[in-house]
Amino acid sequence: MAKSTSPDKKHFHWSNKVSNEDEEHEQLPSLIDSCPQKDKEQELRPPPPLTRKKLQAITIARMRSMLSALSKNRPNLLHGLGSRVTGTLFGSRKGHVHFAFQKSPITQPVFLIELQTPISGLVKEMASGLVRIALECDKEGEKVKKVGHSRRILEEPVWRTYCNGKKCGFAMKRECGEKEWRVLKAVEPISMGAGVLPAEKEGDNEDEDGDNEGEIMYMRAKFERVVGSRDSEAFYMMNPDSNGAPELSIYLLRV
Repeated sequence: MAKSTSPDKKHFHWSNKVSNEDEEHEQLPSLIDSCPQKDKEQELRPPPPLTRKKLQAITIARMRSMLSALSKNRPNLLHGLGSRVTGTLFGSRKGHVHFAFQKSPITQPVFLIELQTPISGLVKEMASGLVRIALECDKEGEKVKKVGHSRRILEEPVWRTYCNGKKCGFAMKRECGEKEWRVLKAVEPISMGAGVLPAEKEGDNEDEDGDNEGEIMYMRAKFERVVGSRDSEAFYMMNPDSNGAPELSIYLLRV
């Protein structure tokens, strides 16, 4: 006689099977839910810290990009100056001599310096004959050259001045301010010549004695620019009335 299984055992095995299936179904969602949590944890996890070398490389790259942008935005005054420039000598009657060289009469000066020499003394020198003005400065040290911050000769700030072989103080590089630009604009139509610009207002530039110094003496001409080397340049005034020798020559030397 065959044994019949009891209903309790059947129920027991069925319920166990069902419970196993439920556990499998419960585990699947938990595994599915754990995947996005891991992705979120990876997204929220901070990036690994940069090493010192990487930080230096990033900083250098940013500095280079900034410098290149500044060099592009800066007006290119020194490059393409050419072999002929417009030169203007000017100053108040009791003031110092100013020299300005421009690429063209309408552009900002490439080179503007103020000499300690009174303009009245220079006018007397020019009336007596040829004038040779030498501007000298010291060469840069080897350390500066290795770093790569060497200046062009037209960017030197301080010069020793010699007029016809006689030492006459120093010269300083100047920025073209409103006053200097006003003088250059006033003589802009003049290609060659000399004269006096009247004072703009009465009482301008009066000294302690009350003398009016507002009148500006000037001389303007074309100059031939000759580049000897990176440490020497010369400017020769082009005067069609002279017998081949320029009346005024200016030499820039780094010694």
